[in-house]
Amino acid sequence: ATNNVHYAVPEKVRLAAAIAAVRANRGMDELDGWLPSHASAHLRSGAEMARRFRRYPGAVARTVTLADELAFPLRRAKPALPRQEVPEGHTPMSWLRHLVWEAVPRKYPDASADDRARIERELSVIEQKDFPGYFLIVHGIVQKARELGILCQGRGSAASSAVCYLLDITAVDAIAYNLPFERFLSALRDEEPDIDVDFDSDRREEIIQWVYATYGRERAAQVANVIQYRPKNAVRDMAKALGHSPGQQDAWSKQVERWDGRFETADHDIPDRVLAYAGELLKAPRHLGIHSGGMVLTDRPVGEVVPIEHARMENRTVIQWDKDDAAWMGLVKFDLLGLGMLAALQYCFDMIADATGERWELATMPKEEQGVYDMLCRADSIGVFQVESRAQMGLLPRLQPREFYDLVIEIALIRPGPIQGGAVHPYVRRKLGREEVTYAHEKLRPVLERTLGVPVFQEQLMQMGMAVGGLTGEDADLLRRAMGSKRGVERIDSLKKKLYAGMAENGLVGQVADDIYAKIQAFANFGFAESHSLSFGLLVYASSWLKLHYPAAFLAALLRAQPMGFYSPQSLTADARRHGVEVRRPC
Repeated sequence: ATNNVHYAVPEKVRLAAAIAAVRANRGMDELDGWLPSHASAHLRSGAEMARRFRRYPGAVARTVTLADELAFPLRRAKPALPRQEVPEGHTPMSWLRHLVWEAVPRKYPDASADDRARIERELSVIEQKDFPGYFLIVHGIVQKARELGILCQGRGSAASSAVCYLLDITAVDAIAYNLPFERFLSALRDEEPDIDVDFDSDRREEIIQWVYATYGRERAAQVANVIQYRPKNAVRDMAKALGHSPGQQDAWSKQVERWDGRFETADHDIPDRVLAYAGELLKAPRHLGIHSGGMVLTDRPVGEVVPIEHARMENRTVIQWDKDDAAWMGLVKFDLLGLGMLAALQYCFDMIADATGERWELATMPKEEQGVYDMLCRADSIGVFQVESRAQMGLLPRLQPREFYDLVIEIALIRPGPIQGGAVHPYVRRKLGREEVTYAHEKLRPVLERTLGVPVFQEQLMQMGMAVGGLTGEDADLLRRAMGSKRGVERIDSLKKKLYAGMAENGLVGQVADDIYAKIQAFANFGFAESHSLSFGLLVYASSWLKLHYPAAFLAALLRAQPMGFYSPQSLTADARRHGVEVRRPC
């Protein structure tokens, strides 16, 4: 006993017909035969099915029995990662330990007992969670990129890991900056690690194809994005389904704001029927796209685990699930992202080498050169990574960056978290000596000292909970994540009680305790990760240094890497001329 289901309830029959018309690329009046003509193709209840099949009394019961026999937990099909080849005598975990400890003398020549304990703690969590294969795969991908001369750099929460730093996946020293490992990976969190790696955007495809070739096209695929209906495309599609001309579709879609559905003018002429159908479609799935960088790897053909399809781009396979579905299933995602600035930096390095014989790399650039900071203090940052927007250029002369960590804070301040949390103006005033640096409790000094007593980063909010609230690193991260989830109310309540009890033990009660909790809550949703800001800060300095010393090569590199950044080629060229660069017409 089955039914030909095309919509949930009978009232949706006309909307289903409109969607079918869009799919068929024709009007609704041309849809004969595509859908049942009467409103019967809805999802029927058990009682409705029993009435419909009353002449065949056993049909419904047999259908239920068959469904029960065939049903199985989908997660039972969870695949493992591809088996990693490691030297004889090693397991994946022992080989990971070998690689990490082998790098310690190079990265931490004066490693203290605390440093070694931190590294061992990270390795223990990785072993407990059975993730050595994941780290070895990412290490192999990054190693291959460097062999091919492709600029790459890990970022995001992975920069909170000393293991990632020792494996050369990230360039940020998590121990030196006291970044909490729990922000990246926690023993209490039931999810896979997530390492984002940026690659030269013009050569990322080489790495993607290397992954396919290394692990097998059947065992590697990219993750999909579910593209939802927004007001503009909902109006356009419904106008098309209702038989209106292409010109009319365009005109009406332009009368609607892209995101919130408001009309550009009060006297719009969009028909009520088009608006009614479009309103029902908002946030419904429209089509599948490809995730910006997510790939999954499996130990057996991906098609045995999830539905797949071939992408429009040649030699790519895509799963028909998005990242959330993949995470629920336990598919491990590898984020191989393209970054235009890395492409521009590589072009710049190559042109400098060709023209002067000087060979520069990110690691060999002179550090903390004051000329770079002089340039940024003048807001001379057109073309510079992350600090070329009008808002950033307005902050630079006020903030007066004079060292690398100032750039890290500069990047993070012009973000929703610090802005909504009221951190920008207090920080600037304290930086300029116009406001006293104070702390709600002396135990917060080690956490907030580097940001002058003003919480700026997500990690600091976690550390505040640990310092004055008695939370463990895992508790603090669970609280951060629960605050950012609509379904985390019960978990918030239990952790909030623990946090307030810990603050009370430290003499923090009443309004002071409420203020600390409010700051943690404000940053949970919108705070910028310090690990992410540190990773981007390295590229801010590198692009600034090249703009200062090699403005002609820097301009040529930016033009070659277009489209990217805030400014048009004309604006970039005009800025280069102001810096004495002779710009000639193409030969």
